[in-house]
Amino acid sequence: MSLHIVLVEPEIPANTGNIARTCAATGTHLHLVRPLGFNTDDRTLKRAGLDYWHAVNIHYYDSFQELRDLYPEGRFFCASTRSSKRYCEHAYEDGDFFVFGKETKGLPQSILDAHPDTCIRLPMTDKVRSLNLSNSAAIVIYEALRQNDFFSLE
Repeated sequence: MSLHIVLVEPEIPANTGNIARTCAATGTHLHLVRPLGFNTDDRTLKRAGLDYWHAVNIHYYDSFQELRDLYPEGRFFCASTRSSKRYCEHAYEDGDFFVFGKETKGLPQSILDAHPDTCIRLPMTDKVRSLNLSNSAAIVIYEALRQNDFFSLE
């Protein structure tokens, strides 16, 4: 069983490192769409991922379309504060992709428009603009795991 986290143009190495650690802990594939806002040998990135990098199944792409072309039947759930549907209102399945945008701008409108039925949001007060990217990814991936009895992780 496998799930996928996609980061489109991530900017902060510590967030990507933290997400990589979550991927290592859950057996989730990590997909990074360039351009990245950091070098992949960045010390902060490696420190955040600790010594788990060997356990991360990581893939790189030059565009989101390149990723979509490799998985034409994939279900892509796009995280956005502008979505009307909460992340826990979907039934997740083996092979699903969870797509997150860059920390400062989120996902491009073109990606959101291409997936209108699978845009998701995490509920929060109006006192903040968004949650931290690594926290958001962890919340969503663990909901998908919970729905599927954690794919025998324990």
